[in-house]
Amino acid sequence: MAQVTLRKVVKKYGEVEAVRGIDLDIKDSEFVVLVGPSGCGKSTTLRMIAGLEEISGGEIAVDADVVNDVPPKDRDMAMVFQNYALYPHMTVHENMSFGLRLKKFPKDEIQRRVDEAARILDIKELLQRKPAALSGGQRQRVAMGRAIVRNPKVYLFDEPLSNLDAKLRVQMRTEIKRVHQKVRTTTIYVTHDQVEAMTLADRVVVMNRGIIEQVGAPNFLYHSPATRFVAGFIGSPAMNFIPCKLEQTGENLAVRITDAIVFPVPPDRTQRYKAHVGASDLSFGIRPEHLTETSSNGGAKNIATFDANIEVVEPMGNETMVFFKLNGVDVCGRVDPDAGAKELTPMKLAAALDHMHLIDEKSGKVL
Repeated sequence: MAQVTLRKVVKKYGEVEAVRGIDLDIKDSEFVVLVGPSGCGKSTTLRMIAGLEEISGGEIAVDADVVNDVPPKDRDMAMVFQNYALYPHMTVHENMSFGLRLKKFPKDEIQRRVDEAARILDIKELLQRKPAALSGGQRQRVAMGRAIVRNPKVYLFDEPLSNLDAKLRVQMRTEIKRVHQKVRTTTIYVTHDQVEAMTLADRVVVMNRGIIEQVGAPNFLYHSPATRFVAGFIGSPAMNFIPCKLEQTGENLAVRITDAIVFPVPPDRTQRYKAHVGASDLSFGIRPEHLTETSSNGGAKNIATFDANIEVVEPMGNETMVFFKLNGVDVCGRVDPDAGAKELTPMKLAAALDHMHLIDEKSGKVL
C-alpha cells in the first residue's frame, strides 16, 4: 500500500498538451477514480503513473519517492487492462502465476497466492481452464487475480469493464469493490462511465481537456459541483441547464425562466447570488429528480410549482421520465409511475429549489 502524489504533471505529444499541469494526492488504501470523456487525459495520467508513458514535466511520487525515471517493472504496481491481456495457451493458474514464476518465487508461495486470489474472486473451479473457455466476466476476474497475486503497492485499472455487457458490468463493479474492501490496496481506476465512478470511488477526480475540474467524494460532487462541466457530467440523466435571468424582488431574489415562470431563490442563497442580479449568460441548473409531480415534494422546504407541456414519457418501472421544453430548452423530470404523466398533455410539476444551481456560462463556474 502506498501514497501516490502528482505535482504539476504535464504530458505533451508534439504541440498537443494532453495533460496540463495537474496536481493530485492519493492516500494510502484509497480507491480513486479518474473519470471524464474521451480525450480528457485520464488514461494518459494512469499510464504515466504506471511508467508506460514518459512525463513531459512535473513529478510523480510513491511514498514521497519520485519515480519519474523508475521503469514500470520496478514501481511495484499491477495494472488491469481493458482487453484482459491473458495468454491464450496458458491455463488460468498459469496466467495468474506467470509474473511470480518470472521472479523465481518459491512454488509453495506461488500456490498460496494463487489459491488466495482465486478464493477472493471465486474462480477456484476455473484454475485449469484456458481463456477461450471463459466468459468475459471470468476473464476479467482472472486479469484481476493476476494483479492480486503480485501483492503490489498500487492497483491500476484502465477501463476494465468496457468490454462487458450492462448486467455483467454491474456485477463486476460489486466484485471490484468487494475485493478492495478485502485487500485495502491503494487503487487508481480510470473510466468514462460516471456511474462506475460514483459507485466505486472513495473520491472521484473529474477530468476535462487535460485538467482536473474537481476532486471529491461522489455525493459531494453530485450535490456541490464546482463547474458546469462537473454538474452536467456527474449524474444520469444529466442536470438540466435552462437560460434564465436573476432579478431583485424587494429584499429577495428570483430566477426568471419565462414570462410566466419565476422561481424564488431560497433565502439562504440571497447573499451568494446578489452580485449577479441582471447578469447575462446565467443558467438555472436542476437535476431531473428535483423536477417532480407536486405531491412528492412534501418534505422539501422551498418548492415552486409550474405547468409543463409533456412531450415525451419514458416509463422506467420504478420511475417515469418526462420530457418538456422550458425557455426553448429540452428539460427532463422524474415522476412517480402513478402520477398520470401523458404525452402531449399538460402536467403540473414542482421544482425543489433547495437543490437549484446558478451557473455563469462565461466562466463555466457554479455560483
